Amino acid sequence: MPQDAPSSEELNNINAYWRACNYLAAGMIYLRDNPLLREPLQAEHIKSRLLGHWGSSPGLSFVYVHLNRLINKYDQDAIFLAGPGHGAPGVLAPVYLEGTYSEIYPNKSEDEEGMRQFFKEFSFPGGIGSHCTPETPGSIHEGGELGYSISHAFGAAYAPGFAGGRGGGRWRGGDGGAGDFLALQ
Repeated sequence: MPQDAPSSEELNNINAYWRACNYLAAGMIYLRDNPLLREPLQAEHIKSRLLGHWGSSPGLSFVYVHLNRLINKYDQDAIFLAGPGHGAPGVLAPVYLEGTYSEIYPNKSEDEEGMRQFFKEFSFPGGIGSHCTPETPGSIHEGGELGYSISHAFGAAYAPGFAGGRGGGRWRGGDGGAGDFLALQ
């Protein structure tokens, strides 16, 4: 095994974290109550209007979780830019799980009631947008706008001083495409 490869324990932890992100993403899209499924699922627990792309969410969370691991491991200056429309569950889930969302929005606490609010308010008028909105912690653009995410990726790649002057990071665009951006010196 290469020296820098994650250990089996680290991979198991990453996988568990990613699965938790997927549960949160599905919960945001489908559930308005019973967030931990402590009682049998009933029709009144399900949202009547479903909005959010499940197909984008696991991929977005996967990239987020692994990029975060690399940023922490190698003390990198990097940025993750998400472009998929309605892909917010895939970005909001890890932001909630890491505690950042609850720091900014205390009523979305890291407990059952906070999770209930988090799920209930997702894609609800006056609640949490189905795109990564400016209210999303760490967001620098309106998600769902592929052009914006590409322009921000380009700017980050060529920004002087960003990532040690080299620029770089991960861009996830569309509902199925992903790309790396690196600026060469």
